[in-house]
Amino acid sequence: MRKIAWVTGAGKGIGRATALLLARKGWHVAASARTEEDLVALQCEAAEGSIEIFPLDVTDLPATLEVVTKIGQKLGPIQLAILNAGTHKPFQALNFSVDDFRQLVETNVMGTVHGLASILPEFLERKSGHIAIVASVAGYRGLPSAAAYGCTKAGLINLAEALKPELDEAGIKLSLINPGFVKTPLTDQNDFPMPELITADAAADYIVRGLSSNKFEITFPWRFATLMRILRFCPDWIFFRITRRMVRTS
Repeated sequence: MRKIAWVTGAGKGIGRATALLLARKGWHVAASARTEEDLVALQCEAAEGSIEIFPLDVTDLPATLEVVTKIGQKLGPIQLAILNAGTHKPFQALNFSVDDFRQLVETNVMGTVHGLASILPEFLERKSGHIAIVASVAGYRGLPSAAAYGCTKAGLINLAEALKPELDEAGIKLSLINPGFVKTPLTDQNDFPMPELITADAAADYIVRGLSSNKFEITFPWRFATLMRILRFCPDWIFFRITRRMVRTS
């Protein structure tokens, strides 16, 4: 049986690099993203026949269900689903925008929920499969200018932790991917220093190696991830002293 992987958000950044790396490692990749031109460019870069494209806006549940059906019909059963599609927009209290917040929730959270709703019935019936949810270390604690983004990523971390025991019982592997700063078109928007910034190719390597392990959480790069873990358990008075400095220098 061919190894079939579905990657959302595969048009750019981490998703694109991960799709290419999986294809090089013998997976047959179903790549989804909103922009078809990005998917065509991805397909042209990969070895012929290793990547098939399925344009998709993950905020559209009927369309997501339809794409998963098409993948099954054209390629076969999905064994690995990497729910990576997401977006980011700096978000400040002084310019609080319901529309901007909703956009991030619809893409980052509901886009992942739509992916889960589309693949879980088949995975549960087969009692097998591997799901990877891409969140971020930004979901560990609230950081200035990331109120909306961090909220969505914290929600994904909680979602994955809540689902894991049930999916373990059902024979389905669940991985949580928490990257640090990765150079992508999204992080190019940031106007502040990004410690230990890594390339999308390096991120893809961390992800693919992590998916082959038995670890639940795949986080990288390790030094920055460790710092963020420390902040996660840091007393509030220390944490807010640090983040107030971030506001003054932003």
